[in-house]
Amino acid sequence: MKNNINNQAKSEKVEVMALFNYSRIPCQPLYFRRQGEGEVEITETLGARIKFVGNTAKHIFQCVAGKLNCQLEFDSASLAWTLIEG
Repeated sequence: MKNNINNQAKSEKVEVMALFNYSRIPCQPLYFRRQGEGEVEITETLGARIKFVGNTAKHIFQCVAGKLNCQLEFDSASLAWTLIEG
């Protein structure tokens, strides 16, 4: 039997600097910062989508930050960003 604990995604609240505009791409994350750490630059945004959960829209960005493949999720109700690794 495989150990599923190592396969679970880790998530944490982060601060994100994002560029908001009204062009084809309305939001582009530029970098994120974990609590007590420096900035991590988003080197590539692979895709973006919106998921609706009740009355809340979650904006989900698939990103590459150096060698890290991750997901940044923006909650439109709480205005909080979550980094998901794994």
